[in-house]
Amino acid sequence: MHRELRLAMRNFATGVCIASTFRDGPDGREHDAVTVNSLLSLSLQPPLVALSLHRDSGFLRDLLASGVWSVSILDIGADDVARTFARGRAERAHAIDTLSTSVGTRTGTLVVDAPSWMECELRRHIEVGDHVMVVGEVVAVGLQERRPPLIFLHGRYQTLGEVR
Repeated sequence: MHRELRLAMRNFATGVCIASTFRDGPDGREHDAVTVNSLLSLSLQPPLVALSLHRDSGFLRDLLASGVWSVSILDIGADDVARTFARGRAERAHAIDTLSTSVGTRTGTLVVDAPSWMECELRRHIEVGDHVMVVGEVVAVGLQERRPPLIFLHGRYQTLGEVR
């Protein structure tokens, strides 16, 4: 069933995002960022979104400890960024220094230069199978004119072309 479900879900197009959070350690704040395609808009009043992260993820542990995260929705020019942040933690840590980011004013998480982004405060988390869904209240939003969105479909990063 696992293999069949994976193949079936390859036919479902999703957006591609970079989620970021941090952990405060003895040497100061350490940021982390990961590629996600599980962003879900839950509610406008109150403004709630969710992410689904593997339960064994170090990123998830940091997010639950900090209680904050940001998510940046990528455009077609960012497929290399998406690939980089889909790698292991050590490679992501090295790549963070080269990523075009700013520090979110409400959460202190890194916001990636992207068409849109949201800063979120954790409201709850729910264990679901081998993942944990984190639900956050959106406390800040940014928008800018950009190229069409990056999507993930059939196991590859793609674009929709011209968006109307």
